[in-house]
Amino acid sequence: MNKGELIDEVAEKASVTKKQADAVITAALEAIVEAVSKGDKVTLVGFGSFERRERKAREGRNPKTGDKMDIPATQVPAFSAGKLFKEKVAPDN
Repeated sequence: MNKGELIDEVAEKASVTKKQADAVITAALEAIVEAVSKGDKVTLVGFGSFERRERKAREGRNPKTGDKMDIPATQVPAFSAGKLFKEKVAPDN
């Protein structure tokens, strides 16, 4: 499902126009990205959590040459699925 298909689905389920659904989804995503980029954790109960994680510096290899190279420490966005989301995806587990 891409963003357009998500907008169609939300518009139908919420009985709003596609334009309204697009505005709400876009605003929600922007708010999540902004909060995580500031270092805040965003938790949507039943869905999951978005947060910024530290990735330590490490040694890697250039895949073309095989030469060792240092990969610097960085910060990356991370998502952890919530309990209800996990249960919906894998009900047997």
